[in-house]
Amino acid sequence: MQYAVWSLKWGGLRLQTSNAKLQTLDQSNYHRKTMPDRPLNIVYLHSHDTGRFVQPYGYAVETPRLQRFAEESVLFRNAFCVNPTCSASRTGLLTGMYPHEAGMLGLAHRGFSLNDPSQHLANYLSRHGYHTALSGVQHETTPDKRKGLGYQLLLDESLSSIQGANADESSAARAAKYLTDRLHGDKPSFLSCGFFATHRTGKVQWHNGDEPKGDARYTRPPACLPDTPQTRSDFTDYAVSAGRLDRYMGMVLDAIDRAGRREDTLVICTTDHGIAFPYMKCNLTDLGTGVMLMLRGPGFGGGRVIEPMVTHMDIFPTLCDLIGIDKPSWLRGKSLLPLVENKVESLHDAVYATVNYHAAYEPQRTRRTERYRYIRRWNLQPHPILPNVDDGASKSTLLAHGWRDVAQKPESLFDLIFDPTESCDLSQSPAHATVLVAMRNRLDAWMKETNDPLLSGSIPARSGYLINPLDGLSPQDKPDPVP
Repeated sequence: MQYAVWSLKWGGLRLQTSNAKLQTLDQSNYHRKTMPDRPLNIVYLHSHDTGRFVQPYGYAVETPRLQRFAEESVLFRNAFCVNPTCSASRTGLLTGMYPHEAGMLGLAHRGFSLNDPSQHLANYLSRHGYHTALSGVQHETTPDKRKGLGYQLLLDESLSSIQGANADESSAARAAKYLTDRLHGDKPSFLSCGFFATHRTGKVQWHNGDEPKGDARYTRPPACLPDTPQTRSDFTDYAVSAGRLDRYMGMVLDAIDRAGRREDTLVICTTDHGIAFPYMKCNLTDLGTGVMLMLRGPGFGGGRVIEPMVTHMDIFPTLCDLIGIDKPSWLRGKSLLPLVENKVESLHDAVYATVNYHAAYEPQRTRRTERYRYIRRWNLQPHPILPNVDDGASKSTLLAHGWRDVAQKPESLFDLIFDPTESCDLSQSPAHATVLVAMRNRLDAWMKETNDPLLSGSIPARSGYLINPLDGLSPQDKPDPVP
């Protein structure tokens, strides 16, 4: 049978047809609806440090609004960031490049920056007729340079309005007002709405106000952590923060419905990387690089779940296809549309990710296939890089049991079928020697293809960077400025 695929061009719609056959609604609970007769609005909802630890991904974290959204969306079960640190991850999504190609080797507030802000998605959409707005958190530049990313309107007046008490709720309210007002304009809109949740916030952890903590008695921490009263309490605090995030994102989603623009608005809901616990954020395992990713809008709906691997870099080319504009030459990702439309069984035979600088220098690279993950480290230390691990009860529990004395390994290999928690390193296994060599060689080839600065063996710190010492204990310690 034939079905219609609509492509948006300024000045009208273009109808294309394809003889490819869709699965029936009964088979996939998915149907590609006719695109609206108005240009496509885009809402990009994003959080800090949430990974996949929300209800739609099967975790015991109550996020009812995100669950309802998932049932109206296409959920990507195996979505990954390309760097499990804040600024670099967002750079991958918003430029469609690996962070080292775009220049983001660390955190924007610690002196790192994009090589070319004109390659940012907001700038690109602005050049193609979009009205662009930012509410809440971004982490691709310093607050005084936000407009240089391409945002024509900043809905938050100051940095304090983004990071102060109840800031996320204020950001959601501003975004909701923008959507109910602006979506009735002639220009299509791109709104980025970012939330500080579920980031830890220092001594009080995730709690920005007086909200009660959850009940740790009936909580289980992630499998990579010991099940103790301390880790249970720590994860319960995370779950309370996730509940707040759920409410704030729901405020923005409700505003789209109030404006009557659900049918011509694509919503992208994701996070930057894994949650802020040991072995997760800043690590190149699935627990560090795995992210929630759900899209709702024309062509994306029905509560469908997609299994093959995708990455944040696939968002930029997908948007180009959806709105009918040329893909810029720098893009590394692939459009999700062939996968969603059942034209291909997978997009990637492997995905790659990096770590360079976070609070401290910790260079790592990984290659992940459906079966195996390979991780390589440079600049090895006889202990974990603790400034790259957020403070909290889980970290304290591990340190109390000798974690400080666990040396880093030069490389690791994990079989994701028999070892889904990536805890049994096979790099010294004779039975896996062939796999190890193949993964090692393919990673080398990828590094050459992307002109990885680690090909020289190190990435020296530049003047202006703020870097914590490798033997420090906390990201809260005062960093050393590079002269």
